[in-house]
Parts: sequence; C-alpha cells; structure tokens
Amino acid sequence: MSKSRGSKSKLSRDPWPRNRSGLAAGGRDHLRVARETLHFVSARMGTSLLVWLLVGIALALPAGLFLLQVNLGAMTDAWDGRPGLSVYFQLDASDPAIQEVVETLRGDASVHGVTFISQAQALAEFQSYASLSDALELLDENPLPASARAVLAGGSGLADLQRLADMVTSAPGVAEVSVEKTWLERVTEITRVISRLGIMLGLLFGIGAVLVTATSVRLAIEARLEELRVLKLVGATDGQIRRPFLYFGVFYGLGGGLVAAMLISLSLLVVETPLTNLLGSYSQNLELAGFDPSFLGVLFAIGGVLGVLGALLAARARLGNLEIL
Repeated sequence: MSKSRGSKSKLSRDPWPRNRSGLAAGGRDHLRVARETLHFVSARMGTSLLVWLLVGIALALPAGLFLLQVNLGAMTDAWDGRPGLSVYFQLDASDPAIQEVVETLRGDASVHGVTFISQAQALAEFQSYASLSDALELLDENPLPASARAVLAGGSGLADLQRLADMVTSAPGVAEVSVEKTWLERVTEITRVISRLGIMLGLLFGIGAVLVTATSVRLAIEARLEELRVLKLVGATDGQIRRPFLYFGVFYGLGGGLVAAMLISLSLLVVETPLTNLLGSYSQNLELAGFDPSFLGVLFAIGGVLGVLGALLAARARLGNLEIL
C-alpha cells in the first residue's frame, strides 16, 4: 500500500514526462527550427529572391575584384611579367665581349634568368613574322643585332634594375640598353588601386548586405510577433526566440553567396572570348585562377556570417524589448 501511494503521489507531482537533455536533443531542436525556417523562406520566394539578389550583388563586386587581382598576378608571373632589361649589342661586337656581358647578368643575384638571342636567331625570328623575308635574303649582311634580355628575380625592385642598366651600359660591345621599369610602375599602381578598391567595396557592400538581411529579418519578426509573444508567455528563453531568425540570416547569406558565385561565373563567361583574343595576340593562353572550391567556400562562409550579423542586429533591435500583452 505504501509503495502504491508513493507512486501515485509522484505521478500527481510530475504529470509531464521529463525532456531528455543532451547533444542529440539539441541537434533535433536545431534541425526542427532550420526546417521550419526553410519552409518560411520558401513560402515567400519573391521576397527571398530579392534578398538573395541584393546580397549576391554585394558579395560579387568585391569578390570579382579579388579574382581580378589574383589573375593579374598569375598572368604576369606566367608571362615573364617581372621587370627586366634588354641589351642590344653592336653589329661588330666580338663573341667574347657578348659572352662576358651575358655571364655578368647571369651571375648577378637580382637576376632570375637571361635569354640570349644571336644575330642568326634574330633574323630567323624576324623572317617568320615579317613579310620581308625575300628582301632580307638580298642583303649581304645581317642587319639585326644580337640581344640579351634579363628578368629580375622576385623581391628585386627598381633600384636593382637601374644598377644593372648602369653596369651593362658601360660594357664594351653594348649599343643600347632598354630598361622596362615603366611597365613595373604601372602594374604596381594598378595592383594597389585594385587592392584598395576591393577593400573599400568589401566594407561598404558588406555593411549593405548586413542591413538588407536585417531589414528582411525584421519583417519576418513582425510577421510572427504574436507567436513570439505566446512563446515568451509560456517561458521561452531569449535564445530560443532568437534562434529561428538566426537561421533566416544563414539562409539569406548562403543564398546570396550562391547568387554571387553565379554572377561571377556569368561575368567570366562574358569576358572569356575577348580576353582569350587579347592574350592570344601576345602568344599567351587564358588560364583563369582563383575561381576554385576554396574560393567558393570562403564566399559562402562570408555570406553566412554577414547574414547572421544582420539577423542578430534585427533580433536585438526588435526582440530586446518584446512585451507580453
């Protein structure tokens, strides 16, 4: 009898089954909230598409500038784009004098490599590209000089380039030295402009993406305000009330990242043909770099983070003073 009374009193004191706590229960709760949020987002596809488009544009512009900077560096490296100088020898320069200048350039620590073109090689190359091959065969002597082109090693600057030019100019047998430092200065300035412009646009459009997401989440909060008041009334915590709207931010950010990837891919397809023709005129192949899975992963991650920041901003502004009527 005592055991029966004890069990009855226990049931009367605890009529509801206890909730099992733990990682599994928390995971199921997050999965349920994510599913409900995804259904809410898909049910309002017009608004969601507009948010995704705005966030995607905000992500695509700075990401596109980053890809431009990466490909500019890759193209110049593959194109021997590092600065250098070209040495043109006199027509009557002796082979030992020419060899001494070439070995001097190759032995310098600031030089990455030296390409030597003899008079015969220069004539053969000119005949292959020019339409004057028959006229050149009528000449008694080869009018083209031997030349050498030195490319600077990585980390070398304009001071090393000018030092090499001064050293080679006074060497015997040298007719002219062409210094290619203007190209370096232009590429350096272009790279700086692209880098700073990318940082500015990244900050500005990042703030814009956060504000767009915050506005959209604020509208979702207003649409479910009565439901949130009921949850607050029955004892839901601030974290539980705020959780669905954080998933709103995640979905909006990931969708914006997908749209940004699609816009960048479309832009690459549009510029592929003219860019291929441009590089083909310099005997170079088009090899776009940077648009890879790691880039896409970072793009989606940034979109998700910006979406969560916008959701937090909206939730703190609207749910912080939520009143129970």
